[in-house]
Amino acid sequence: MTLRTCKNGHQYYKTSDCPTCPVCEKNRKPTEGMLVLLSAPARRAFENAGIKNAKALSKFTEAEVLKLHGVGKTSLPILRDYLAQKGMTFKEG
Repeated sequence: MTLRTCKNGHQYYKTSDCPTCPVCEKNRKPTEGMLVLLSAPARRAFENAGIKNAKALSKFTEAEVLKLHGVGKTSLPILRDYLAQKGMTFKEG
């Protein structure tokens, strides 16, 4: 493990090459909406793809969502339920 300091001055230990600061990541976590339901890697994947709500998500197939780096199969049931609550589904693929 190596001690690191992020650009905001937080110190943390990491064993991997991942540059993500756990303190900054915790502070970035949304408090409402679709992204609050997801793990940090999946949340970053959706943010990078510009998918931040049900309308945007419904334009993708499940296969397309799984291709996003950081999104795994465990996210799909959560996302299906979220879309169903909004009266939507994934795009047919």
